[in-house]
Amino acid sequence: MLSSATRDLALRLLADESAADKTSISTESAVFRVYERLRRSLCALVGVAGLRSLASRALALAKAEASNLSAVQVAADGSLEGLREIESHIDRHRAEEGGVILIAQLLGLLLTFIGETLTLRLVQDLWPDAAFDDHDSRTGEKHEHTR
Repeated sequence: MLSSATRDLALRLLADESAADKTSISTESAVFRVYERLRRSLCALVGVAGLRSLASRALALAKAEASNLSAVQVAADGSLEGLREIESHIDRHRAEEGGVILIAQLLGLLLTFIGETLTLRLVQDLWPDAAFDDHDSRTGEKHEHTR
């Protein structure tokens, strides 16, 4: 089960990508863009095989919560196959909810394996203009994550 803080972080990343989309001509969904940013960074950090393992596990966990992700698969390079197709065939709310769950599961695995400090540093490096005001998952204290 995902913590509310992990889900909130995923929602903030998706909101930041959605806001950035208003200033660009991208045709990709916010979920796709968030995943791709994470994928490129994680490939550099853990290699393609490590990313595929993390992404496959995150996707399996997400599929258990969001059946609309059933056709999505992790490709050999760690990219997601089938995500665009489900986004075009189901209603927007259900597609977004599945995407939130997938991104949150991936972030949750990162929190488990590399810890909160490194995960937040990775996220802040990828989204330097995003505000990350959150509760510390260990203490429950509210603080602002800064670079």
